[in-house]
Amino acid sequence: MSIKAFLELVEIRTKIASVYPFVLGTLFVFYKLQTINLGNTLIFFVAMLIFDLTTTAINNYMDYRKATDNHDYDFRVESNVIGKMNIPQKNVILLIFTMFLIATALGVWLVVRTDLLVLLIGFVCFCIGILYTFGPVPLSRMPLGEVFSGVTMGFGIFFLAVYMSAYDAGVANLLWQGEWIDIRFNLLRIIEIGVVSLPCIFTIANIMLANNLCDLDEDIRNHRYTLPYYIGRKMGVLLFNTLYYASFAAVVAAVILRYLSPIMLLVLLVIPLVYRNLKKFNQEQVKSKTFVVAIKNFVLINASLAVLLALSILIKYLF
Repeated sequence: MSIKAFLELVEIRTKIASVYPFVLGTLFVFYKLQTINLGNTLIFFVAMLIFDLTTTAINNYMDYRKATDNHDYDFRVESNVIGKMNIPQKNVILLIFTMFLIATALGVWLVVRTDLLVLLIGFVCFCIGILYTFGPVPLSRMPLGEVFSGVTMGFGIFFLAVYMSAYDAGVANLLWQGEWIDIRFNLLRIIEIGVVSLPCIFTIANIMLANNLCDLDEDIRNHRYTLPYYIGRKMGVLLFNTLYYASFAAVVAAVILRYLSPIMLLVLLVIPLVYRNLKKFNQEQVKSKTFVVAIKNFVLINASLAVLLALSILIKYLF
């Protein structure tokens, strides 16, 4: 398999959705708790990225298999990356299992370096990641796909990025003593992480929502009942807009609660740019024309937050 075929199979261009929560979580733990464990952080990043690549490869493989088994399925064999680039199925399967084993091994290494809570959270994220694209009724085909993608990636990756450096800082712990297993969370700290991660949650959910809005008519024909099917296109577009403005509201709330520096309010300056993009999406929801709005707004908001959070660290510790 060529490098080009591999990058197409794993859709490398889409991995920004997992990179930004990682970056923001890593910056936040350093800003808030003045700690960072480079070893754990790097291992987690590689494990997270490889697992994300694995789930995408599984998704493309399942689409190809369904296209092969059912010619009425909306993905034609020729349009799927496996068929288009003539990648042997055995190579795809081998790649999936190899990446899965590497991600699992790195996850176990992290558990050894931290504690059992990483094993529990990692297992939950693993199950959601696999069920998101695999099985008789994948989560991505259900009305809760936006919730699962937003929370798992937006909060899950953000939280684990924080935990890699702060597993011994009283954020949370899982203790196994004899026949007793105790899970303890610092509720105030979890709320803090949850509020700060809301922009990631909302903007990632909107990528899924934009995809489902663009595919609504096609999904109905193919008996896929995603969120827009139940709430309608008009309400779906309204929700799409609302989640972006809720992201900015979450930043304001985090500053008021003193979770973030007031300098983070500068992110509000990008609202006109987000609004301009939204006007295009509101006019038409077409995959080839306006789906990119969700990607542009995701990068616009989260890149701005990352830059401002890094600036907050510089101001806090250098001046």
